[in-house]
Amino acid sequence: MGGLLAGDARDAWPRGSLATDSGPFDGPGAGEEATCDVGVQTLRDRLERVRERIESAGGDPRAVRVVAVTKGFPVSLARRALEAGILDLGENYAVETLAKVEALTVLGCQEGPSTAGISRPQPLWHFLGAVQRRKVRLLAPHVGWWQAVARISEGEEIAVRARGSTVLVQVNGSQIPGRRGVAPSQVPEVVEKLQALDLDVRGLMAVGTPGDAEDTRAQFRQLATIGSRIGLPELSMGMTDDLEIAVQEGSTMVRIGRGLFGKRTLARTRAQ
Repeated sequence: MGGLLAGDARDAWPRGSLATDSGPFDGPGAGEEATCDVGVQTLRDRLERVRERIESAGGDPRAVRVVAVTKGFPVSLARRALEAGILDLGENYAVETLAKVEALTVLGCQEGPSTAGISRPQPLWHFLGAVQRRKVRLLAPHVGWWQAVARISEGEEIAVRARGSTVLVQVNGSQIPGRRGVAPSQVPEVVEKLQALDLDVRGLMAVGTPGDAEDTRAQFRQLATIGSRIGLPELSMGMTDDLEIAVQEGSTMVRIGRGLFGKRTLARTRAQ
């Protein structure tokens, strides 16, 4: 390979923090003991439970996309997710994303048909974290969906590196200080400007308020109203704890980490 982590991305990597089988970001300190028991069949079973929850909430499990949030977990779990048929993988940090892209490519998961004629699963990477402009050039060849665009300047950089990219606008309808996102009143203007950059603005994304179902529902309902008003088809909202609320309010995409892989157990060491 030799290339995905070249230059500033590889230099920024903290020694010993690579999210591979020898040392996950957020999993166990020694190898991956806390996650090694999550096998392919277990992931299939958990995915089925997620789909059952979607259906119980009134959604169509065939229409609601499940993004497996692999941030903080070792690359072996990302590989098992692919083997379990989960192809949408979500990451929050540039360096961790690039490491997993490289590792899965080395393992043959992104190379298309193998020499034996066996088709390899190819992940669709969703970048869920804050968009850092200096990292966009490294991420652009690999990211399929930019789910957290919150500034025009971020869109400008994405457009320079990968014109026509699929993006979602992150909206902050909460009262949580410091949370990223465009104010609801500014969404139409931001969407219009991003579309003018020849970006494929597919929809909106939001994060619910932890522990506050009422506020979360209000945010998601507002997001759905805005999306419908300006003609955007995708709503990325809902995680493990608020999936039902999100689906009831019209989510087309849920982002599931713990509900598939279990808990992340240690404080994360990272370089963004």
